[in-house]
Amino acid sequence: MTPADDPRLRELVVLRKVRDRIDREYAQPLDVEALARGAHMSAGHLSRRFKQTFGESPYSYLMTRRIERAMALLRRGDLSVTDVCFEVGFSSLGTFSTRFSELVGAPPSTYRDDPGLGPGIPSWVEKQATRPIRNREAGAGSDA
Repeated sequence: MTPADDPRLRELVVLRKVRDRIDREYAQPLDVEALARGAHMSAGHLSRRFKQTFGESPYSYLMTRRIERAMALLRRGDLSVTDVCFEVGFSSLGTFSTRFSELVGAPPSTYRDDPGLGPGIPSWVEKQATRPIRNREAGAGSDA
């Protein structure tokens, strides 16, 4: 049997394409149903397999991508919170602020004013240091 004949590998390829689509089109209106249609799967099956493979649901992955991009735009400082909200694909400022606060631990306006980074920090360190951490991840790390 060749790797192309292995259904698990074929499914992994499809799941990676879904993840790549989220990475590319995070600012577009995406929902699990649309992603599932593009992958020729049911929404439930896509959600289960995506979470098993990547550790979070497609929706959570999308929100993380949007918030990461929002953090970068807010650090730049030349856009308002409202502009950033719509730039990264949210259609509601309230939802954006809630999700941002959940993942980052501070509201977007507070983060924009003081992202907590020192001058001259290398971009790769900045990216790692500012990656949003979900509440469940933060709680798991503090027990160690």
